[in-house]
Amino acid sequence: MHDRRPSHDHADHHANPPRGLVFVDRSARRLACEGRPDVGAGAAIRPRRGFALPAWTRAVMHVCVVCAFLLVTGIVHAQGQKLAKLTLAGPSAAVSNALIHMVDSGALADLAEVVEFVPWRDPDQLRVMALDGRADVLAMPTNVAANLYNRGAKLQLINVSTWGVLWLVSRDPALKSLADLRGKELAMPFRGDMPDIVLQLLAEGQGMDVRKDLQLRYVASPVDAMQLLVMRRVDHALLAEPAASMALRKTGSFPLSVIAPELHRSVDLQQEWGRVFARTARIPQAGIAVMGALRERPELVARIEAEYARALAWCKVNAAACGKAVAARIDVLSAEAVADSIAVSQLEVVPSRDARAELEHLFAKLVAKNPALVGGKLPDDGFYGGAKAP
Repeated sequence: MHDRRPSHDHADHHANPPRGLVFVDRSARRLACEGRPDVGAGAAIRPRRGFALPAWTRAVMHVCVVCAFLLVTGIVHAQGQKLAKLTLAGPSAAVSNALIHMVDSGALADLAEVVEFVPWRDPDQLRVMALDGRADVLAMPTNVAANLYNRGAKLQLINVSTWGVLWLVSRDPALKSLADLRGKELAMPFRGDMPDIVLQLLAEGQGMDVRKDLQLRYVASPVDAMQLLVMRRVDHALLAEPAASMALRKTGSFPLSVIAPELHRSVDLQQEWGRVFARTARIPQAGIAVMGALRERPELVARIEAEYARALAWCKVNAAACGKAVAARIDVLSAEAVADSIAVSQLEVVPSRDARAELEHLFAKLVAKNPALVGGKLPDDGFYGGAKAP
């Protein structure tokens, strides 16, 4: 009789299968569960012969695992890398002060290789920058932010920081309310922009017909409106800070004071807003929005928001130094006027989530007046950003 016991070589083949991935025979465990006495739960489970993966398959799987690892770690690494450039943009107004200090102080230097501030001159340039992706952080009027968002722009308003910068500046010291403007000419920068909108809402709230009761003279910028005042070509102008402070500075300085009229802060439009609408005397006028892909980087957005708040606090305490920094970046402004404007403006960083009630009060009035001012409707939840209130 032939000995049917396996040879040592054959047995070794079973005991030591080829190295690599093998399929395990689960029949032993199943049989143990069925009560087979010859196969216990603790019996050795031998791999079935012939189930070892071929060498080329194992090699392919190894390459796939390595590639997946590199892909994941590469993504994580990329998220931690500096941005090539971070562009902050804003107008020649108080909302830009903090952005400029952020750039000058290097507050964001660890986030990007280059951090720059770019001024925008008028609402048309602002819209181009927003829609063409030319800025990562944009300071803008809140209604413009809502309008752009509702029209498909990829932005999120993360805060409101400008609550009171609108003044009626006049040659007439007796002018104390909007009602006193009936029949008079008023220089107005930026047709359809925030100053124009607020004036119209306030006038209508007092029963005035803007077209009949006021003579609005629209000009290209706050500086143009200020120049008309200084050169005695108009007696009244609606100005946002720091243009209002610049007008008062210019007429009080030699040699312009010899020919320029005496000017006065006649009406605080924030106080009018509170009186007419029975609300707190402040208006959510402007803030900063994050644009495009930056919205998907919450860690960067949180950092920008925190640095903006710190920068604004610094500007309020160091008005003279802030004025010099702003004037160095925006040549139409003077350092003294910027410093003066900080003292009389309502500047406070409020996350837009927390300012939503006040924003929607303003937006609802705009929708009732002309829906196109905010893109046809109130913006949805995705518009409101910023840190959540504790």
